[in-house]
Amino acid sequence: MLWNQMSQETVVIGWDFYGPVILFVILIALGVPVWAAIGAGAVTMLVVSEVLPLSLLGESLFDGIDHFALTAVPLFILTGDVLVRTGLSRKFLDVAEALTNWARGGFGSATVLVCGMFSAISGSDAAGAAAVGRMTIDRLVESGYPRPYACALVAAGACTGILIPPSIAYIVIGLVLGISASTLFQAALIPGVLILVSILVTNIVVNRRYAYEAGGLISTREWLGNLGRALARGWYAFLVPGVIFWGIFSGRLTPTEAGATAVVITIILGFILGTLKLSDFPAMMVSSAKVNGVILPIIAMSLPLAQTMAAMGVPQGFVFAVTSLTDNEYMLILLMILILIAAGCVMETTPNIVILAPILFPLSQEIGMNEIQFCVMMITALGVGFITPPLGLNLFVVSGLTGESILKIAARAIPFVFFMLLVVLLIAYLPVVSTALLPAIYK
Repeated sequence: MLWNQMSQETVVIGWDFYGPVILFVILIALGVPVWAAIGAGAVTMLVVSEVLPLSLLGESLFDGIDHFALTAVPLFILTGDVLVRTGLSRKFLDVAEALTNWARGGFGSATVLVCGMFSAISGSDAAGAAAVGRMTIDRLVESGYPRPYACALVAAGACTGILIPPSIAYIVIGLVLGISASTLFQAALIPGVLILVSILVTNIVVNRRYAYEAGGLISTREWLGNLGRALARGWYAFLVPGVIFWGIFSGRLTPTEAGATAVVITIILGFILGTLKLSDFPAMMVSSAKVNGVILPIIAMSLPLAQTMAAMGVPQGFVFAVTSLTDNEYMLILLMILILIAAGCVMETTPNIVILAPILFPLSQEIGMNEIQFCVMMITALGVGFITPPLGLNLFVVSGLTGESILKIAARAIPFVFFMLLVVLLIAYLPVVSTALLPAIYK
């Protein structure tokens, strides 16, 4: 575990830390790829601080990604891509729509549910925003929703990509802090569902206030008929999330094995349905490799940076500086949440986890926070940052997808941010929210 490399001495953070951080921020602002900006910051910090020999950088880069658990990342990415190409993701939408068409705002609620369903397989928020947005935004507008609000709804629903297990984010934070990804998946289930419910509730409240979507008011018999027909036409699509959840939560499959099984089942279903051909594989592999090629270099570059900061004593220095301002645990937790939301606004999850987790984790331990609770709080707060105006990354994804103004989407996202933030506070101040499903040893 990276955080174990820290000494117990009080450390004053100096310019050998601030200088490389400023360089990193400048490079990001100039549009330099995140992995390159992190790498430049890591090398600069190593050279200036001289806490570790520069010759260890190459070894650290490869050791950082030489973990069996990381094999799950490309597998879940590939599963999500195959779901879209085979049309199985549309089966999720059909079932979600049939499940919610009895109420006003039914298709909006269906959009949120399908975001959760897709996220529970792909483990990626950006993939969810793009895939679900293409299927639903135009239909949401036809149903009566203003386009900026429809974009905000999809952006909010897609946040569940890193919040509902299995999630790439929990695999990464488990690697960084030395915690089992399967344990984190179990802990994240209730918080992830609570976030999904908060988005559903927000949409229902807003829809009732502005009457965007009519519909609903169908009989129970008609509703059951619609749901039965949708399940009959697409029940097989649920084999994929079913196997993933059964395998991981029963302990019979590791996340990596569950990802591999999901890929195989999805491909087989695609061949049976005739929606997948051998000629589709090159493009499918290239598409998934591009996404994976963004994530793994970031992890590779981030781990040496985290190790360097640990050797410099940055985490202890941060703990000392913060606790010298206040020793109120409630205020310290609130400060961590604000830092994470701000970080989630401007940078992807992976670098945020690898850089911030070793710094904030000792602070959480200082105030007695459960390690599982900290991980779930961190990932959930980062997820809220994805739609926090004006810089939330999911807002940019749906804006690029639709051409809608980012500021208009951001304004409509504010209610979602508020309700999701309430869930983050519940997780942060009530440990039982994230430990209820875990054995007593974690509580």
